[in-house]
Amino acid sequence: MSETIIALITPLGRSGIGVIRLSGDNSIVITQKLTRDQNLKPQPRRVILKKIYEIESGELIDEVIITYFQSPQSFTGEDVVEIASHGSPVILRQIIDTCLKLDARMAEAGEFSLRALMNGRMNLSQAEAIRDLIDAQTIASARQSIRQLRGEFSNQLQPLKDKLLNVIVVLESTLEFVEDDLPDYQTEQIKLNLYEILCELDKLASTFRAGKLLREGLKVAFVGRPNVGKSSIFNALLGHERAIVTDIAGTTRDSLHEKLVIKNIPISLIDTAGLRETTDTVEIIGVERTKQTLADADLVVVVLDSSQEFTKEDQEILDSVKDLNYIIVENKQDILNSKFKIQNSKIVKISAKTGQGIEDLENAIVSPFKVEETNSSGFLVSDARHHDLLRRAKDDIEHSIILLDHKMSEEIVLIGLHNAIRYLGEITGETTTEDMLTRIFSTFCIGK
Repeated sequence: MSETIIALITPLGRSGIGVIRLSGDNSIVITQKLTRDQNLKPQPRRVILKKIYEIESGELIDEVIITYFQSPQSFTGEDVVEIASHGSPVILRQIIDTCLKLDARMAEAGEFSLRALMNGRMNLSQAEAIRDLIDAQTIASARQSIRQLRGEFSNQLQPLKDKLLNVIVVLESTLEFVEDDLPDYQTEQIKLNLYEILCELDKLASTFRAGKLLREGLKVAFVGRPNVGKSSIFNALLGHERAIVTDIAGTTRDSLHEKLVIKNIPISLIDTAGLRETTDTVEIIGVERTKQTLADADLVVVVLDSSQEFTKEDQEILDSVKDLNYIIVENKQDILNSKFKIQNSKIVKISAKTGQGIEDLENAIVSPFKVEETNSSGFLVSDARHHDLLRRAKDDIEHSIILLDHKMSEEIVLIGLHNAIRYLGEITGETTTEDMLTRIFSTFCIGK
């Protein structure tokens, strides 16, 4: 008998409607007690309008819409009841508290999805797709999550696992029934099959760069002397005034973070404190944070003021990022100083004030990262866990082929192949440990 769990599955905060989910064997019993209707037997997937009451006082809590999903045809594979009430946090809290008094318990992070996995309603990669879909920052990223949720990744892996399993069966049969070494023609066929598997795994793994870009996006940090226009460029890219812009040097004391999308790529913009020598305690802390931000960024945008002469401080900043991925922005092209001179192939000329060159800057931000790969019509691997397991499976298969070339015993060859099939099984949850499942589902929200 499964415990009945409960959680709010819509976002916290005031809204027109909020939805609470119950899942477990006592979902209907708890609903009957909530509605004070012991004869309540809702039809699966049919909504009903009911009043629900506080258990101890009998006070009316709300008039709600109840939907019943019968086991096993539900999200979790268990009896599920969803209660849609008015979206007041007070009302939602009261409903949940009342259900807890009726022996439901609060769901843990990802527990609904974990139950769906354990009850065969989805595999692990599909469950992870739910989390990624909720976290998707762009339409392109959401579409990739939908493809994974529909089973495209699993469907691509299954024939490879079947083919690998067939190779394992042949080798293990040889161990049992053949005293001599495998004949050369059979060894070559096994190697051919392994090469075919290897090729397909490599194709999947090679999509990770584009998939990761769609899912995680880029961290882009702006750096430069005070008052060169970093905050103005920041605002121009966002399309609204987020950063404070003044003529006073050192206005930006700490990093500002904002998000936008450029060519389907989520971008985290970071407007840093200006780098300069200072005795101001707060500004000193800001400068130190700037240096750490630069080290963590995917791209550093060095902003120079083209209305002034190129300074020693400008050169020091450029020297500090020479080992990083960076571009240079010559701002204030609308008041260009003829004495401003710099030679570099990574320059973008703009005017944050007039908007000149902003589109060129957007292109320069994403162009080093091969965003064209994200436009693939196929499935893209976006999860680092999946990529790591694909890589491990590839490595073991490659090693097994080498062992076959050196005519090593089938027992030794099989070690790597068994490892490979286990790694592929971990992607879909067939061979995943309980500890791993706990870690994965802890990244989910409570309502999923």
